[in-house]
Amino acid sequence: MAFATQEDVFDIAEQVLYETFTKFSDKKVSKPPFRRIPFAESMLKYGTDKPDLRNPLEIVEISDMFVETDFAPFRKKCVRSLNVPDAAAQSKKWFKRMEEFALSIGMKGLGYVKVNDDLTFDGPIDKFLKPGDREELIARNGSKAGDVIYFIADTAAEAPKLAGQIRTEVANRLKLIDTSRFEMCFIVDFPMFERDEDGKIIFTHNPFSMPQGGLDALENQAPETILAYQYDIVCNGVELSSGAVRNHDIEIMKKAFDMAGYSEDDLKAKFSALYNAFQYGAPPHAGMAPGVDRMLMLLTGEENIREVIAFPMNSNAQDVLLGSPGEVTEQQLREVHIKLR
Repeated sequence: MAFATQEDVFDIAEQVLYETFTKFSDKKVSKPPFRRIPFAESMLKYGTDKPDLRNPLEIVEISDMFVETDFAPFRKKCVRSLNVPDAAAQSKKWFKRMEEFALSIGMKGLGYVKVNDDLTFDGPIDKFLKPGDREELIARNGSKAGDVIYFIADTAAEAPKLAGQIRTEVANRLKLIDTSRFEMCFIVDFPMFERDEDGKIIFTHNPFSMPQGGLDALENQAPETILAYQYDIVCNGVELSSGAVRNHDIEIMKKAFDMAGYSEDDLKAKFSALYNAFQYGAPPHAGMAPGVDRMLMLLTGEENIREVIAFPMNSNAQDVLLGSPGEVTEQQLREVHIKLR
């Protein structure tokens, strides 16, 4: 859409998605306006940027409580907790299977405590808690007697993802997810840049998005603090589409790519179409394109998108109906200036 803002795109998307899902399903559909959840909040509360909001469990940040703990696996780590209501009554086998799941996703274990009637704790983590920690954990997690508090600790990059997987697994095992509705949300405020393992500034997602604050933000903010006009539409934990307000300004484009280590000559060589077009001017523009296949997958209750694609490729990326990919002739290769050695 030309001359469109992020809100213009959201308004159209909400109309189309709400009317489509209500027309082709008897399930309850979240009404516009859909929730807007900042990327940072989504990663903290749900451990993913594709949250299933039918899952009532939320993750809590508790790293500050364990900076100098005697429990080595938690010390100076990113530590998250997950309160599971009324789970203390589950069997030993249930807790054992949750621990096995944690090990299968790369965790070294899965600590927890059960909240007793007098709000004391039972569990392997209890002995490592300092005076006041129990009251603080109950307050932060909104815990009550009979609940279980799980602990997930790892690096700042890995802990949120692991906590998200534990959140989903617990909800599935306890059947906490309400399957009678479609819950939509927009994930917004994605970071424009991040640092790689060598400390170099790189683009986080789409390098052609408009940074929030425009050229002023690129020139005066720390790169990691710059947000982009990028957004996802998510339904029941499935990303239907990514979208963005696209950059249309050549000076912003040159500055953004310069921060990520690209010279102007690199722009001319690698992105000549946009670089040349922007010399003449381009209108502000924004959009998104929800995947019809993904919408069909949700509407039909299928778990695999290949079930709703007319002629899906197999696991080897072959289209068996059309016999694709096939052999390429020498003449075809010559037409596109490709030589095989």
